Amino acid sequence: MTETNRIEFKRELTSELDLEKEVIAFLNYKEGGTIFIGIDKYGIPVGVKDIDGDMLKIKDRILRNIQPSPLGLFDVSVERIEDIDVIRIFIASGTEKPYYWQKYGMTENGCFLRVGTAAQPMRREVIEDLFSRRLRHTLRNVPSPEQKLQFRQLMIYYNSKELHLNDNFARSLQLLTDDGRYNYVAYLLADENAMSIKVAKYAGKDRCELIANNEYGYCSLLKATDAVLERLRIENITSTQKKYPFREDVSLWNERAMREIVINAMVHNDYSNEVPPKFELFSDRIEITSSGSLPQGLTQDEFFSGVSSPRNKELMRVFRDVEMVEALGSGMPLIMKHYSRASYQFMTNFIRVIIPFYTPQETPQETPQETPQENVDKVRKKTILEIINYIGERKISFADMIAYSGYKDRKSFNKTIVVPLFTDGLLTLLYPDNPHHRGQMYYLTEKGKSILNSNDTH
Repeated sequence: MTETNRIEFKRELTSELDLEKEVIAFLNYKEGGTIFIGIDKYGIPVGVKDIDGDMLKIKDRILRNIQPSPLGLFDVSVERIEDIDVIRIFIASGTEKPYYWQKYGMTENGCFLRVGTAAQPMRREVIEDLFSRRLRHTLRNVPSPEQKLQFRQLMIYYNSKELHLNDNFARSLQLLTDDGRYNYVAYLLADENAMSIKVAKYAGKDRCELIANNEYGYCSLLKATDAVLERLRIENITSTQKKYPFREDVSLWNERAMREIVINAMVHNDYSNEVPPKFELFSDRIEITSSGSLPQGLTQDEFFSGVSSPRNKELMRVFRDVEMVEALGSGMPLIMKHYSRASYQFMTNFIRVIIPFYTPQETPQETPQETPQENVDKVRKKTILEIINYIGERKISFADMIAYSGYKDRKSFNKTIVVPLFTDGLLTLLYPDNPHHRGQMYYLTEKGKSILNSNDTH
């Protein structure tokens, strides 16, 4: 791993470390970024002594020292790199730029921007320009049309995750305007509101014959989201298809990717115009339409690569608290594993996702030419050859190899790929006398190099 415009390494968290400066720089940067605590400047993991304590300190420093509030724009988690636990701080690009260090104010000493691999002071003219274009009408600043709100459903969701809201929850979750009234975020999360969310079903490929129109909403957005997900789960009919030598269950769409698409539509919808997301089922596809175009300054390439710039950061924070949203920035890469960019339509005021239904006829029947074990051996042999060609003349880490291979299970990758490479004398260690050395690297032996780019691994 190396530092980039979106990745910063810090060996340890200390009182002298300008953590706030680095976070502010990423908040002000259009692509956001990630800070790792426990990795030295050379990209080698060294670990963290008090990982739980440091994570609490990080969250406290970010929330206490940075303005406007970055709540909902960052995520602190543990990540295991080369068998060493480090702290990962993911920071999304904020929509209320310029963000600044509270003790220095909105000055060149308090505002920073990511330039290359460093956090640089922001020029006065840039600060003034960003401030003049700041989005003042966020949901947090829009008063709720009703002020007598109740939040029993919100409490239930938090309690289910053993998170208990105290009497100050409205302020801590930023559900109040500056003058102390409930804002529009509170309205969307309240037990009762006027936000109706429809799941329509048509008989054919157009909107001519409506056969079902399920209406959800008028309740907490959390509950409405769960209701929509359950409705779509029921509609995602699973059939059984015989595919030699096994029988395979086939669904209309990928369940996990669809969950991310639905939650994205709910969380990132532009509710300021009071238009909710819409879900439509046709005979050959499902369409999800959400209000609002891409956030200002975010390109389509950045959007598809997973750059996170939450439109409604207060909703994002709540959805993350109750674990309806995974780590920031993880949703779009997951969707792209199953569906292409062509599934997305960007309009002036809306974003529409069109997911065609899977049909068994799209997959030709396979002729039973090889046994299951022969198939496994063939795939394994191909992976080993690809790993050899990937290593080439370099020295690389175990983490790099497994990331390239696509394996999810470290033990399985080690057993089926790495161990055979050692057994066949194709791979060796940089520190053979200390297999668990923190800087351990792998490289090919002369025998391994001799078969680079060949079609055989033996």
